[in-house]
Amino acid sequence: MSLYDYGLGTLAQYELTADRSARTRGALLCYTTQGLLILREFHGSEKKLEKQQELLMKLQENGINTDYFLRNNQESLVSKDKTEQRFTLQHWYEGKECDTKSREDILKSVRTLARLHILMKMEPVEEYRERSLREEYLRHNQELRKIRKFIRNKGASNVFEKNYLASVEQFLERAQYAVKLLDETDYDDLRERAWREGQVCHGEYNQHNILMLKGDHFGTAVTNFGHWSFDIQIADLYRFMRKILEKYNWNLELAGEMLREYHKIRPISAEEWKNLRVRFTYPEKYWKLANYYYSHKKVWISEKNVEKLQNLIRQREIWENFAEECFRDYPRYCSLRSQ
Repeated sequence: MSLYDYGLGTLAQYELTADRSARTRGALLCYTTQGLLILREFHGSEKKLEKQQELLMKLQENGINTDYFLRNNQESLVSKDKTEQRFTLQHWYEGKECDTKSREDILKSVRTLARLHILMKMEPVEEYRERSLREEYLRHNQELRKIRKFIRNKGASNVFEKNYLASVEQFLERAQYAVKLLDETDYDDLRERAWREGQVCHGEYNQHNILMLKGDHFGTAVTNFGHWSFDIQIADLYRFMRKILEKYNWNLELAGEMLREYHKIRPISAEEWKNLRVRFTYPEKYWKLANYYYSHKKVWISEKNVEKLQNLIRQREIWENFAEECFRDYPRYCSLRSQ
């Protein structure tokens, strides 16, 4: 019996029972008289969860489908089972994840994100503010150097390590260039303005957290807001676009479509445009792979991660050209808004 099967007992705290249940990624789907619900183990802060619920209910009230939480008979968003494990119960939706092979799904997801961002504003709370991008990049650059030193000292003994040493100088040079670009923009002003306005980011807006629905006006439900924070909202657009464009070999035409669809609903300012260019200039995926390798320090490295690194190296020139080409001409891009 799994942890979630034990957690089914918490449904009594909502005066509910499940007619049937089915396991899904890290959770349990429950078919109840209140419709489809999802039961998850909870490890986070209940204080932040309350703020998340506030955000989700605002979105619901304004026509955005979200996985908002149910309160139990004690009016709490979190319920404990007999072993003191904590669980949450949320409304869920019948639908399939955004299909990254479908341009219709991709563009529908971008339009949903633009509508989401118009609504996602709350009174700022310092403890939920995202760290400065400059601090993040400088820390990541230091980590890339540390990993380079670590591998050099011990000696590259596998394909991943050899590929890393052969490519790190080029990617590190690009990472340093991104910091230089950032310093040449009005990033600090942009960040402060987003903070004053209480702009909120989803934090993990990707194909897995967007469900395509049938018979709904907008046709989507947005889920898994657990990584939300106060930040420049364009960060969400960058994350979604990067995930998609990696699969499309940095296709400029698709990138233009995504940017135009977003811009039609929530206009992208000149400062946000420059910030997107900086984000696409930084080798984030390369750093993630290197950091995963170093933090785990495994003798055996998965073939999947070796392939990911090799793909990044293979796509490096296309990726570098993408950031220069895609974000070169903001004024011309803006004129496309009305078309």
